[in-house]
Amino acid sequence: MIKTRRLSAALLSALFLAGTLSGCAGSAGGSAAGTGAYESAAASAEQAEGGSSDQAGAESGAPEGDAAAAASSQEVHPVLAVGIDAPQFPDMDIVVPTTEPAPEYIRIGTRSWIVKDLQARLMELGFMDNDEPTEYYGEATQSAVKIYQRQNKLAQDGIVGVETLQAILDENAHYYVAQQGDSGTDIEDLQQRLYQLGYLADSSDVSGNFGDKTLAAVQKFQQMNELEQDGKVGRKTMNLIYSDEVKPNMVAYGEQSDIVLAAQKRLYELGYLTSTPDGNFGLGTVMAVKEFQSRNDQVIDGYLGPGTRAALNSDDAQPFGLVLGDQSETVTQVQKLLNKWGYLSSSLITGYYGDATKQAVVDFQKRNDLSADGSVGAMTMAKLTSENARRPAPKPAATTAARQSSSSGGGSQSASGSGRVDTSGGGSGRDAGSGGEQSSYVYTGGGSVGDLLSVASSKLGKPYVWGAKGPNSFDCSGFVYWCLNQVGVNQSYMTSGGWASSGRGRRISSFSDLQAGDIIVVSGHVGICAGGGTVIDASSSNGRVVHRNLSSWWQRNFICGWRIF
Repeated sequence: MIKTRRLSAALLSALFLAGTLSGCAGSAGGSAAGTGAYESAAASAEQAEGGSSDQAGAESGAPEGDAAAAASSQEVHPVLAVGIDAPQFPDMDIVVPTTEPAPEYIRIGTRSWIVKDLQARLMELGFMDNDEPTEYYGEATQSAVKIYQRQNKLAQDGIVGVETLQAILDENAHYYVAQQGDSGTDIEDLQQRLYQLGYLADSSDVSGNFGDKTLAAVQKFQQMNELEQDGKVGRKTMNLIYSDEVKPNMVAYGEQSDIVLAAQKRLYELGYLTSTPDGNFGLGTVMAVKEFQSRNDQVIDGYLGPGTRAALNSDDAQPFGLVLGDQSETVTQVQKLLNKWGYLSSSLITGYYGDATKQAVVDFQKRNDLSADGSVGAMTMAKLTSENARRPAPKPAATTAARQSSSSGGGSQSASGSGRVDTSGGGSGRDAGSGGEQSSYVYTGGGSVGDLLSVASSKLGKPYVWGAKGPNSFDCSGFVYWCLNQVGVNQSYMTSGGWASSGRGRRISSFSDLQAGDIIVVSGHVGICAGGGTVIDASSSNGRVVHRNLSSWWQRNFICGWRIF
């Protein structure tokens, strides 16, 4: 920007005209004419602005002598001709805008700074899952815009013109509300949760259309949860429906009935309940139900809802078994037994079922002719608690060459496979750019962490779809759920809110302590730390599964992490 005196619009216009005249001249005479035009135009503009200096002095009441003295004392500058080869407007203070103007219409494929503001506002209003905003307008953003347009009686085309953009960015824009007459994937997700909580009686009621049955279910939900019974799903109703404080319309803690007794007998049969069934829904039954839900793809809420009861009575119901990622007093007891029989070091008795415990279980199962799946079910537990379990086979004595190799320092490489333990998953907190700069970092370690990141990387580019759990589309929590189950962690589906309050494994409270393989939980979002200060996640703002840097956005919104391996 050129810092000189500021010219008025009138003078600037005059100079443009004079420059045109000068530029049109094709001879020395023409150049002189151009100079004369410049002087004449400048004088005319000055007169139009306020008259000559003498007139200005007279109007201000200054004496003629003072005005003359002031005029004679003014410094005289040569006038520059504005021609083709002459300097163009050398004495102007012009601010040239550098921000690219927003497009007139925003549609699929648009990349613009305004999209970042649009996404941030849609997330704030509850129409879009929380994520690091980007400048890309993809299908996930389009879907959120359509829901906003539906709610605000705008043309539901997913295209953001002036009217839609102004409405969304308006400070008085309304938060997301679902109500009778609406239809869409968001309504289907809502109905699914109402069915799980017992407010919708049949799975056929999950249709994606907000009709009379859904209205009645929402009103019943609001009544039992002491909310305003307006039949609309707004901020308060939506926040409660997935929380731990929700009151279901089903068999729950404190009840006593034949339904409870039947469920307890089935839980006992599958190994989840250790006490004798009595028909009383106590704390032991709540814990048994939660354990069952976590291993049978149910929302972990401790209630005997329609979905849980159907899964419990199914022939495909998974029996109880301690698996990778579990943490409990039962795990501690198993670790003590593994130590007793010589399969696990006493320093690894932590109550957490990690890689070392899983490997010890596999070794025990192989040695004792059991199915070597690494989980502790009824048969493995029976053998561990018996008096005739086999100890590990004696190891052959090391050769002289092996002992020399071991003591030479060649065996100091860590188990990660990269010569070091990668603990850089937390990143430096620097801003990596819009939406998190895409990362080419490759984790070189092995083990369960390597398996998890390999599975996660195999889905890069798959589309983000709200509520999808794989294998070809995902939302953020559905992606974590699918990846963990592919590597043998029997993880039930949990929303990002569920991960924030009751995740799996060891809780990590500091952003800087995150490492590869950890589940990172931020406000309204969840992903998998990939090492090197990066994360793999199903991104609503990018509209797909991405591998990107953990920018300052992640650090600002960080809640916790969970270390499963």
